[in-house]
This record gives sequence, structure tokens and C-alpha cells, in this order.
Amino acid sequence: MQKLCRSVWALGQRTARGGNRGIACLAALSETHQILQKTCRDFANAELAPHARRHDREHLYPVEQVRRLGELGLMSVTVQEEYGGTGLDYQAYAIGMEEVARGDAAVSIVMGVNNLYLGAVQQHGTEAQKQQFLVPYTQGQHIAFYALSEPGSGSDASAASTTAKLNAGGVYLLNGTKAWISNSKEASGGIIFATIDKSLKHKGITAFLTEKNVPGLAIAKNENKMGMCASSTCQLTLDDVCVPQSQVLGSPGGGFRIAMESLDCGRIGIAAQSTGIAQAALELALDYAEKRVAFGQRLSRLQMIQQKLADMALRVETARLLTWRAAWLKDNGMSITKEAAMAKLHASETATYCAHQCIQILGGMGYTTDLPAEMYYRNARVTEIYEGTSEIQRIVIANCVLQSISN
Repeated sequence: MQKLCRSVWALGQRTARGGNRGIACLAALSETHQILQKTCRDFANAELAPHARRHDREHLYPVEQVRRLGELGLMSVTVQEEYGGTGLDYQAYAIGMEEVARGDAAVSIVMGVNNLYLGAVQQHGTEAQKQQFLVPYTQGQHIAFYALSEPGSGSDASAASTTAKLNAGGVYLLNGTKAWISNSKEASGGIIFATIDKSLKHKGITAFLTEKNVPGLAIAKNENKMGMCASSTCQLTLDDVCVPQSQVLGSPGGGFRIAMESLDCGRIGIAAQSTGIAQAALELALDYAEKRVAFGQRLSRLQMIQQKLADMALRVETARLLTWRAAWLKDNGMSITKEAAMAKLHASETATYCAHQCIQILGGMGYTTDLPAEMYYRNARVTEIYEGTSEIQRIVIANCVLQSISN
């Protein structure tokens, strides 16, 4: 398979970046997106799912799979073609993320974080920054990290304690610790958020672009996680890391806005990822229920099992449509804060629900590692935590709803 932008983009350029489609048409994908979905599903079936449990069990980073993601254009879905990206829209990104996560959710983390990083650089970077920190990361040979969270500030991004002090030579010195940073072990560079003045609170947060192999930046700890074990999650320590002013992304003090905008887009990705996990769990449960015989008939003929399958299918479909709606709004230049939060909240809770019900339907087999049901559950749990916990999503949604009433 060649890069997606050659086969898919040529078919439906008018549908990318929103096109003329309305929300009511999301249930029927355009020809462009249908081909994209099939391509990604075939790739996931052939090259992701067969290796997912071994990578998970042995905590193996999926080197070959990530390389193939780059070849397919999935590591830079919305990046403009002139910078080496695929040049598609967020609808395409959501479709790709779901299908990749359905095959191996850990691989979709690598894809998601890289796309998150590239989106921020494309939106806010100078031309020089794009050439240095965007172009090399579009093909999968180099991947990026996105260092926002800290040991003492996860959900509260404005409470960052990592500092950036401008010295007499016009260079920022970064000091502090970043936590839960995906891709950081294998990454070549990324974005680090630090405050230039703690008294300014969120108005002091600044985004810095840096390569990883610079003096003072070290991988302190690779977390031993419950799930997503094929994806690295590390602590970063920064000890007088030198970053020139030319590598400030956006403007000094503008990092919090960049982070919030990026998180809105990131939540589309996590919603799609969660939907993929839920879809995989549903498919496994359906397959098992059709083959397993109990009480003289197939499980799928038992009303209690049918109820579980119906509830799973309902939640998967609603999660997918909420995700597509958020992507459609993004592609059409509209605000997505509420819609992205809704999609992320519902889809992540759907992933956990469907994985749980899958284990129930499989019974004892669901509790063993002979089948991937238990992996789906372990992978699903983190989707309710990163990119904003379910509790934070509810706060975001409530604030948006209350604001709309007051307006």
C-alpha cells in the first residue's frame, strides 16, 4: 500500500477540510473516507492485531508497525502535503485512529501523540520551526512527545511547576520534571510546557520546541503500566536544558492557549481510539456468543446475552457519531470544546463498558490471556484518565452548557 494521500486524497479533495457535507451525512461516509476506512482496517487486521498481545505481554515497542504507519501517512494525517503530511481532515484522522486502535490500541497512542504534536507545530510554528520540528516527524522515521503533565499537575495544566528562565545570553533554561509522557523513550524531540513566571499562573505557561538529545534532558523513569504496554510512558527530568528564543512555539506566555487548543483536538483522537477498543470488544463478544453453546443453544440466543450485545452496539454507535460530529465541526472551523469533551467522555466510558461486558460474555475465557478481552479492558481504563479525566470532561461540558444559557 502506498501513502494514503496518493490514493485517497485524489478521490475526494473537495470532501477534505469539511467540504459541503452536513452533520446529517456523517452516518454515510464519503467515498474518500470509505476507502480510507477499508485501507486502515485491512492494515489493522493484517499487521496490528496479530502482534498486539505479544507486544503487550513483552512490553515491546512496535517498531515495524510504526514504520508502516508512516508509510501509510497515518503519522501526519492533517499536516499539509507541502510539509510531507497526508493533507486530509480530522474526519479522516478519527477514522484512522479508530481502526488502528481496533487492531492495537498501544500503536494508536504513538500515532495520536505524533499527530497532536504536529497539529500544534503546524498551527502555531514559524516557517523555520516547521522545517526543523515538523517536516522530519511526518513520515514515521522520527516521532515526537508532548510534555504537559507533571507529577503535581495532571488535570490542572495551569499549575505547571517546570520553569523557564531567560538568561543574559537570550537562552531559556528549563528546569523541572514532566510525568506520563507518551512516546518519550523513542522520540527524537517534542514540545515542553514550562512557566516563565509562576505569579502569572496560566498566562506564564510557554511552549518550547526541543530535540531530545540535548544536555540536561533525561528519561528518568519508564512507567510499568496496567495497559497500553507496548507504548512507552516516561518521566522527563530537565536540568538547565537550554532552549533558544527561536524555539518558543507561539509567543511567551501563550502556551496555555496552545495546550487547550491541542487538547480539544487530542480528545477527538482519544474518542476515536476508545471507539476502536470498544468495537474490538464488541466483535470478540459477538464471535464468541455465536460459537459458544450453553443450556443447549448458542449464547447469542440467550436473552440476557442479547441485551448485553445490544447495549454494547448502541454505545459503540453513539460514541462513533459523537466523535465524527466533533471532527466535522473542527473541519468546518467551529468551536469543538464541548463536543470534543462529550465525545471523549462517552467514548472512553463506552470502551471500559464494552470491555467489561466482553469479559462477562466470555466468562472464564475472558479472564485469561488466551483471548484479548482482558487486554481490551486494561487498555480501555486509561482512556478515562489521559487527555482529561472523565470528571474534568463533565466540568468542561457543564461550563459550556451553562455559558450557552447565560448567552
